[in-house]
Amino acid sequence: MNFQQLHYILAVDSQRQFVAAADKCHVTQATLSMMIKKLEEELGVRIFDRSRSPVVPTAIGLRVLASARAILRERDRMLEIIAEEEREYSGELRIGIIPTLAPYLLPLFLQECLKAHPRDNVQVMALTTDEISKRLEQHELDAGLLAVPLDNSAFRSQHLFFEEFVVYAPGSEKLMKKKYVMAGDIDVNRLWLLQEGHCLREQVVNLCELKSREKAMHQLDFAAGSIETLRRMVEVNQGITILPMLSLRQMSARQLQHIRHFRPPAPVREIGLVTYRHELKENLVGALRKSILEHLPPEVREARRKVAVQSIYPANGPTS
Repeated sequence: MNFQQLHYILAVDSQRQFVAAADKCHVTQATLSMMIKKLEEELGVRIFDRSRSPVVPTAIGLRVLASARAILRERDRMLEIIAEEEREYSGELRIGIIPTLAPYLLPLFLQECLKAHPRDNVQVMALTTDEISKRLEQHELDAGLLAVPLDNSAFRSQHLFFEEFVVYAPGSEKLMKKKYVMAGDIDVNRLWLLQEGHCLREQVVNLCELKSREKAMHQLDFAAGSIETLRRMVEVNQGITILPMLSLRQMSARQLQHIRHFRPPAPVREIGLVTYRHELKENLVGALRKSILEHLPPEVREARRKVAVQSIYPANGPTS
């Protein structure tokens, strides 16, 4: 048995096809199949049911796969300990970040972070909260930048900042005549939301109590895939949307006239840096957090927790 065989069976588990798994591992299908067969012979079990398409793990195979993940995690942990002992701080850091945060937070710190750590290789992927959580557990990501809390005790979350929510609407909306807005002022029948799968959608739903307030269908039933699309829908089709504070930094002076703040204490979302169980790359993750905190704009850095996060999230936290 060797580490490469463990990588091969995990690749087949994730791809559910030997051809795709071989491509992912950059080997021929014959090589991958032979190495997995040798492992099965050594263990005396069948890890995969090849009679089904796509292939699936057998009952004992599921336990072997779980053990393989644990072995590779501990191997990485060992290498990290050695690297720390040798005071080696360079390496690869794989980061997942939610789409409603990525275009606004990354430009603030990423280039300076790369300049400060030229030997590091940073991979950044914009993913939903569910996908980040899944990839952290599967050791395919080292850290996640997302809204917290998460309903999983295996995750370690480090606080970064609180981000205030604001209302974006045309001047013709009644609420725009007010200096400050309350959640009850928002006509939910005129509210544009992100599509399912975005945690910001769930936060807005809970903020506006859409689950308990009657919401008629728009004449145009549309769910946006990005914050910028939401903003454009409001500008072109009227209506209302709710945006996070960092997205305002890319708006023009004209667009900022369509912003209204909530009456204090304003609703916020907490953004955290999340890792899974053993933090295998403590130095790199620590450098990432330090770089983010150093480059936060004043309006975010100086923000205080204005409302209880529980007023936005359900009891078990965001789920997407």
